[in-house]
Amino acid sequence: MKPGGIRSRLGGLRARVTLWLVIYAALISLAVFIHGFIVNEQAEQLTWRSLLKSELAHFVQRSAEDPHYHWTDTETVQLYGDDDSPAPPEFARFGPGIHDGIEYQGRDKVLMVQDVNGRRLVLALDITQLQAHENNLGLWMLVSNIIAIVLLGILVAWGLGRVVQPLADMAKRIHALRPDRPGQHIDVVKGASHEQVVIAEALNDYLQRNDTFVERERAFIDSTSHELRTPIAVIRGASELALDQPDTPPAVRHQLLRIRQTAESVEQLVTLLLVLAKDPRRLEKSSDYVNLDELLPDILDDHRHLCADKDLGLQLVELARCELFAPVAIMQVAIGNLLRNAIENSDRGVIRVSLLAPATVRIEDPGHGMSPEEIAAIYRRIARGDPRQGSGIGLDLLGRLCEHLGWKLQLDSETGQGTVATLDMSGSLAKSRDS
Repeated sequence: MKPGGIRSRLGGLRARVTLWLVIYAALISLAVFIHGFIVNEQAEQLTWRSLLKSELAHFVQRSAEDPHYHWTDTETVQLYGDDDSPAPPEFARFGPGIHDGIEYQGRDKVLMVQDVNGRRLVLALDITQLQAHENNLGLWMLVSNIIAIVLLGILVAWGLGRVVQPLADMAKRIHALRPDRPGQHIDVVKGASHEQVVIAEALNDYLQRNDTFVERERAFIDSTSHELRTPIAVIRGASELALDQPDTPPAVRHQLLRIRQTAESVEQLVTLLLVLAKDPRRLEKSSDYVNLDELLPDILDDHRHLCADKDLGLQLVELARCELFAPVAIMQVAIGNLLRNAIENSDRGVIRVSLLAPATVRIEDPGHGMSPEEIAAIYRRIARGDPRQGSGIGLDLLGRLCEHLGWKLQLDSETGQGTVATLDMSGSLAKSRDS
C-alpha cells in the first residue's frame, strides 16, 4: 500500500469518528432544545393561567362589591364581554379556558374565557413583544448550538489528528520496510503511547522471526541449487560422453537419449522452481541484456530434432528487433517449453513462431487444440498455485513463472483446430527502458 493510501485510511477514520461525534452532539442539542421548548410552553400556560385568572377574579370581585365598577383596558390587557365592550366575533368560537397563540388584528393574544353570572367574559393579554423576544431568543439559541457543534467538530478533528498522527507516522515507517533487507526494526519515538510501544515491540519481534525464516529459506535454496544441479550435470555429462562412443548399440543409444532429455527437463524444472522461490528483484543480479531476435532462432534450432519423427516443421514467420533485460536461462525455459508443448500436441503441419513488437512471442500450432474448459482449468491452477499432475513443466507452472516475472501468458484454442500461445515479456522491456 502506498503512503497516500495509508493517510487516506487514517483520514477516513478521523472523519468518521468526527462525523459520529458531531451527529451525537447535534442529536443531544436537538433533544435539549425540544425539551426546553416543551417546558417553556408548559411554564407559559401556567403563567398565563395564573395571571389572567387573578385579574379576572379581581374584576368579578370588584363588580360584585361595586355595581358601578368598570374595567379599564391597558395597552396589554383588554376585557371583552361586559356591558361596555362586547366580545369580538373572532372570540366567539373559544370555550372556557386558556387559549394561547391567538392572532387578532395583527397581534398575538392569550385568551382567558370564563362564564360569570350567565355572561361570557374574555380577558385578552397581548404577548406580541414577548413572543418576538422569545422567537429571537430561540433563534440565538439555535445559532449558538450550531456554532458550538461546528466548534466541537473542529476540536474533535484536531484532537483525533493529534492522536492518529503517531499511528500514521508508524505506518509510513512500516511501509518503508524492505523485504530484502535483514535486520530492520521499527523505532519508537520519544513520548510514544503504551499502545504504540506494544505494536512496535510485536512488529519488531515478527521482523526478527521473519529474518530467521528468510535466512533459513535462502540457505535451503542455495544448498538445493548446488545439491540438485551437481548430480543432474553429472548424469547429463555422462550420457553425452556415452552417446559420443561410436560403437554404442542402437537400443542403448535410445535409452541414453532419453536419459539426456530427462536430465535436461529436470534441470530446467529445478531452475524454474528456484526462480519461483526467489524474490523477483533478486533475479536482477542474474539478468542481462538479451537480443531476443537473435536468441529465438537458436531456440528453434535446438528443438527441430523433436520434429524428426513427425511430418512437422518449425517456421519463423516474423522477427522484430527486441532487447530485454531478463535471465537468459529463464527465457529459454519459457519459450522452449511453449515450443515443446506445441510439438508434443501436433502430428503434422507447420508450427509458426513470431516475434512481435515490443516483446511478444507468438506460437501457433496445428495440433489437437484445447476446449474452453481445459484452458479455464489451466488458468484456475495458475491462480491457485495447484501442482500439476505428471512430470516436466506444464502450462500451469509456466503461467506461475510468467506471473512471478511480470510477464503475461495467454492461450487461445479450439478443440481440433490447434492452439495459439502468446507470451508477452514487455515487463522486462519496461525495466530495460527504465534502467
